[in-house]
Amino acid sequence: MATRSQPRGRKGTVGHAYSALNLRLLLASFGLVVCVVLGVLALRADLLVLAVILFVLAAVAVVDLVVVQRRRAARRREEPPGTRHSMFE
Repeated sequence: MATRSQPRGRKGTVGHAYSALNLRLLLASFGLVVCVVLGVLALRADLLVLAVILFVLAAVAVVDLVVVQRRRAARRREEPPGTRHSMFE
């Protein structure tokens, strides 16, 4: 079975994989928004235990956002000058 070569202009190789930090950033942001909105709705419905669980998950999403941003910044510092950066690296 023949394997196809990687399309031109794409980053990442077999030895150095393409980073999924942007996807992780998007998913953490989505999780934060959903957990906060559902947590507020749970509070308004007097479901205190559910609201606390959702707010804890929102806090985890915030921590993940900070970690991902720090890793993205570290990756930018490691790349050689002149490398183009886009929102969807």
